[in-house]
This record gives sequence, C-alpha cells and structure tokens, in this order.
Amino acid sequence: MWSALWAWSKRKKMEERTTRELFERYRNLFCKGIRGEVDMKEVASSYASAFIAASPQGVAVGQNDDQLKDQMQQGFDYYRQIGTKDMSIRDIRITPIDEYHCIAHVSWSATYLTKDQREVTIDFTVHYLVQAINDEPKIFGWIAGDEQQALKQHGVI
Repeated sequence: MWSALWAWSKRKKMEERTTRELFERYRNLFCKGIRGEVDMKEVASSYASAFIAASPQGVAVGQNDDQLKDQMQQGFDYYRQIGTKDMSIRDIRITPIDEYHCIAHVSWSATYLTKDQREVTIDFTVHYLVQAINDEPKIFGWIAGDEQQALKQHGVI
C-alpha cells in the first residue's frame, strides 16, 4: 500500500512539474510572439488536437490546425499593435482532476506601453484545462475573463 501511495505522490509531483514547465514555455513563446520571433508550429504544440475556449463573449471550439496558427499570429500582431511589451507568470495553482487531467489556474501580469507612453500592468487569471498523456501536458481548454474590458479600463485601447 505504501509503495502505491508513494508512486501516486511521485506521479502527481511530476505532473505538476511538467504542467508548470508547459506554462513557462508558453510564456516564453508568447513573448517571442509579441516580438515577431516565434514559430507558430511551436506555439501550436502547446495545444491538444481540439480545444474549447470560454469567455464572457461565449464558448468556442477549435482544432489545432492551420486556422489556429493563423488566429494566433493575428493575436500576436494585435498584442504588438496595442503596445504589449511583456507577459509574466505571477503564480500557477494546479487542481488535479484525475491522473491525466488538471486545471491550471495561471495568474499573469501583462505589461503594455500606451500611445501616450505610459507603462501599464494588468494582472489577470486564466483557468486552463490540461491533459497529460505520457507526461506531455497539452492545453485542451481555457476559461478567461473579459480581456477587452480590462484593456479599455486601463487605457490600453
């Protein structure tokens, strides 16, 4: 019994480590993306073959295909255009669901340079659905707040 408990505990720690590594890598790729230096295939490798996204604007489903890469490229272009300078992780809290799935509650800080040259930092949290098969975590969904409202509220757009 103790060996089974030890093995379970070891697996949970490994899953947490690999999930944290996924988001550190994702953060680095995002920063490359806003500098126009990212390989979209590498960014797409963070996602499962299909995913779901939810925000106050509604729920969407998608496939990890060329359309996703095009949308991500458009997103990076948009973030660059509105003055996004950096994205950092403040905290990651992981809620296990079962041995293959978790929710990663990632608290971000985004830094922008506004048109009037003010530096603005906006803190927000996104809740990611993550599946880890063969110790390779992939994002298969996320739940986010109203990004456009936050950008307007802080004078970024």
